[in-house]
Amino acid sequence: MSRHSAPAQSVTTAHESLAAEQSARIRKYLITMAIRTACFILAVVLTGWLRWTAVAGAVILPYVAVVFANAVKPRGPGVLQEVTPVTPVIAQDAETLEGYVVHHPE
Repeated sequence: MSRHSAPAQSVTTAHESLAAEQSARIRKYLITMAIRTACFILAVVLTGWLRWTAVAGAVILPYVAVVFANAVKPRGPGVLQEVTPVTPVIAQDAETLEGYVVHHPE
């Protein structure tokens, strides 16, 4: 069995997975574009300053959506914690015991 000199990283201190981060960014993009679609519909229905606010939202939101989609969270340095080595209960050179499992219905 080989020993590594570097401490193992605890699961609780690991970074968010790349797939989870990408999923969150895609969700933000889709929500922003759904709001943009609503702005287009509202621009047709509304009148006055509300119409122009909806048009401005429909024009500006694509830029905001792309910025959110491309914004990658900076990865922190993380915290390395030593993992306590597991000591086997049975010695490696011990004799193995044979038996069977009895299922007790309750």
